[in-house]
Amino acid sequence: MSTSIPSVSGRAVELSRVRWRQMSPTRRREAIQGYLFISPWIIGFLAFTLGPLIASLYYSLNQYTLLRPPVWIGLGNYQTALFKDSIFWKSVERTVLWTVWTVPLGIIGSFFAALLLDRGVRGTTVWRICFFLPSLTPQVAASLLWVWILQPEVGIVNSIIRMLFGVRGPGWMTDPQWALPSLILIALWTGIGSNRMLIFLAGLQGVPRELYDAAVVDGANWWHKIRHVTLPMISPTIFFNLVLGIIGSFQVFGMAFVTTGGGPAYATYFYALHIYQTAFRSFDMGYGSALAWMLFLFVLLLTYVQSIMSGRWVYYAGETRR
Repeated sequence: MSTSIPSVSGRAVELSRVRWRQMSPTRRREAIQGYLFISPWIIGFLAFTLGPLIASLYYSLNQYTLLRPPVWIGLGNYQTALFKDSIFWKSVERTVLWTVWTVPLGIIGSFFAALLLDRGVRGTTVWRICFFLPSLTPQVAASLLWVWILQPEVGIVNSIIRMLFGVRGPGWMTDPQWALPSLILIALWTGIGSNRMLIFLAGLQGVPRELYDAAVVDGANWWHKIRHVTLPMISPTIFFNLVLGIIGSFQVFGMAFVTTGGGPAYATYFYALHIYQTAFRSFDMGYGSALAWMLFLFVLLLTYVQSIMSGRWVYYAGETRR
């Protein structure tokens, strides 16, 4: 069994050599030019993606800071995260809570925004601009804008509340109870009209109009057409946006870093912030690498579970089900 693998690889190399010798000079020149054209990407991938990925996996198994050489500790960093680091579980809790709120609300909001634009209402172009424009705002600029809008003393929102109701508005990002809802509000403002809405719009435009006509003949109302025609037909689009939404939600970093820095009282201390604080503030690269790999493995497992469960509710046109 041990000699079969080298023999197979040897035959593959010999076969490639034979094919190379059988090529005409023109085909060889074209092949060389092709490799030269993609060589910058290959070099960049090896230097900036694959190389750091392998290095981080090695460092995650070591006790390593920038001031001391790596010391092999095996799975010690992973054990520390699971059983000794209380802040780790706080960051996991906040990230899961963020995902539970932002992903469903974002998908529902983007779906109904796309549904509105797909109906061809008057001024569709203007509505598309209004929905899509917030997503074009850079995340840092949008975060700083909302920090000013939600400022407890002189912010626009609290000024309106004080003027209309005569009461003091909440502290928003300075209040542990309101900090996370404030960031959820910002995420929905920038995310509902983003590429997710455009993907939904493309999926809606691919639904055959004959199905809607048949539903009307059967006496279906607006909700029945959405439930029994639209949702099943765009279920692959929903699944695609769901997977991307969950992956992106577990990587949330910039908004919290700019607005609250993880506070107050760890109210917005997300998992990616914990990785940043550990690796680039405390310079514990070994433990930070372990945290990053735990996030990668968890997201990979979650995506795999979603792909398995999608067979129960995702409908692909032309697919034969048994």
